[in-house]
Amino acid sequence: MLRLVACLMIALSAGVSFAAVRPNVVVLLADDLGYQDIGCYGGPVETPTLDQLAAKGARFTNFYSGCAVCSPSRATLLTGRHHIRAGVYSWIHDESQKSHLLERETTLAEVLKGAGYATAHVGKWHLGLPTKKFDKPTPDQHGFDYWFATWNNAEPSHKNPKNFIRNGKPVGQLQGYSCQLVAEEAINWLDEKRDKEKPFFLNVWFHEPHAPIAAPDEIVNEYGGQKDKAAVYSGTIDNTDRAIARLLTKLAEVDAIENTLIVYASDNGSYRDDRTGGLRGKKGVNWEGGIRVPGIFCWPGTIPNGQQIDAPAGVVDILPTVCGLLDLDKPERHLDGSNLAPLLTQQGEFERHQPLFWHLQKSRPIVAMRDGRYSLVADPDYELSTSNMFQEAWIPKIKAGGYTNFRLYDLQADPQQTTDLAAEKPELVKRMKQQLLDINASIMSDGADWHQQ
Repeated sequence: MLRLVACLMIALSAGVSFAAVRPNVVVLLADDLGYQDIGCYGGPVETPTLDQLAAKGARFTNFYSGCAVCSPSRATLLTGRHHIRAGVYSWIHDESQKSHLLERETTLAEVLKGAGYATAHVGKWHLGLPTKKFDKPTPDQHGFDYWFATWNNAEPSHKNPKNFIRNGKPVGQLQGYSCQLVAEEAINWLDEKRDKEKPFFLNVWFHEPHAPIAAPDEIVNEYGGQKDKAAVYSGTIDNTDRAIARLLTKLAEVDAIENTLIVYASDNGSYRDDRTGGLRGKKGVNWEGGIRVPGIFCWPGTIPNGQQIDAPAGVVDILPTVCGLLDLDKPERHLDGSNLAPLLTQQGEFERHQPLFWHLQKSRPIVAMRDGRYSLVADPDYELSTSNMFQEAWIPKIKAGGYTNFRLYDLQADPQQTTDLAAEKPELVKRMKQQLLDINASIMSDGADWHQQ
């Protein structure tokens, strides 16, 4: 019932015009959700809330994470910059690594806070938190007035997690499922904690469907048996959709829906081969299955409803797009993302100033770049140790390293990346290779030297 109420409220969209007052901004991020998990992307899970967000806004068919694993993708989302520029090379293990989102970076929260917004982060963080060994910034040092977060995953699982921290203080074990607890915290902040004289930025990062997974039995039973991992996986996504419905209902209570911009995406592709939409690869690799994810933007009255946008885009574009939609100044530094506002509002011409680019040390291919319909991928011309966990001692080799075995794919004709066209299109490969190397050089020059600190 709650989902239906929320969906009906969202359905009250009007014509295209920028809101007279500065809108609220809500970012919803799933964890390890695949390109073909939710209903509006042809997936098997019942997600009426998300389906209605897409129907009353814009759904991207070629949307991308910032990386094939979580921490770097989240850094890219918050900064609009490649994650290596922001200090995050791979997923962060706080106890053994100095790595974290650099405090010198300007986040979306800081941009909006500077524009008079109340800001809150609820859910997974995974961008570095302090340990006994390493002093690292907390979310409040990245622009969030209020935060309720976990270092990494919900532990011991999504059910009854015990590792949440609220504004620096451990909360202890909670009763319930992570997505519902995160939604409840967001609702409580909207009701009791925020400055109600200000517009708000609410950053909601769910843990589902990242393992270890758990969901209510009655939801899992809709998809299979309790011992069926696929059914439990689907149950976590369904449960999250229900949690989002609760949050959207509250959002409609606190302000007109025409005054709220909502963005939904995932931090990387699924770890399940059957949830990537038939794309090659999965989480952890720079094939399409590891980096292509859902992408939905909904702002009734400003973003025309029912749009399907095929132009390539990604979480790297969220910060510049919010700035574009809200007429805010972008941070005075190089942004790797582009402003999608012309696409979303159907006003003006969209031009991507730089191809989308991915780098992940242990992935093969290690780099990927998308320019229009084409994808260029390559392997490293160097070797790293066999450790699966990122080693900060690798950084000099990564920053100085080059690439080999370049392959070219036409993603419009061959989204599964089955046919390498490099030999057939040498001039295109030459041009794209130079683009890739130029972007790579720029990113590596900004990369933090954690091994020297």
